[in-house]
Amino acid sequence: MYAWIKALHVIAIISWMAGLLYLPRLFVYHASASAGPLSDTFKIMERRLYRYIMTPAMLVAWITGLYLAIEGGALSSGWFHAKATLVVLLTAAHIYDGALLRRFAEDANVHSPRYYRVVNELPTLLMIGVVILVIVKPF
Repeated sequence: MYAWIKALHVIAIISWMAGLLYLPRLFVYHASASAGPLSDTFKIMERRLYRYIMTPAMLVAWITGLYLAIEGGALSSGWFHAKATLVVLLTAAHIYDGALLRRFAEDANVHSPRYYRVVNELPTLLMIGVVILVIVKPF
C-alpha cells in the first residue's frame, strides 16, 4: 500500500505545482487585460484552476505526505523538517494566490504584470529546495 500512496503523492505534487506555476502566469496576462470578455474568461480559468485542481491536489499532497512521513519514519530527520518548512511556504504561496484570485474576481487588482512574473518564481525556488532535500537528504 505504501508504494500506491507514494504514487498518489507524486501525482498530487505534480498537479499542485503545475497550478502554483500556472496561476501566477494567468495573473500576468489578466493584469494586462481590460475589463470585459477577456477578463471574464481569465476569472473563470483562474477560479477553476484554483478550486478544482490546485486545492484538491494540495490537500491530497498533504494527507499522503504526512502518511508517508509517519510510515517511513522521516519525522525525526533533519532533512524532513527543512522540507516541511518549504512545503508550509508553498502552502502560504497557495493561500496568497487565492487572495490574489479574489482581488481579480472583484476587479480590484493593484499589481502590475511584472509583479506576477516575480511571484511566479517563488514556487519554483521552493520546489527545487524540496526536491533536493527529498532526493539528497543532506542532513
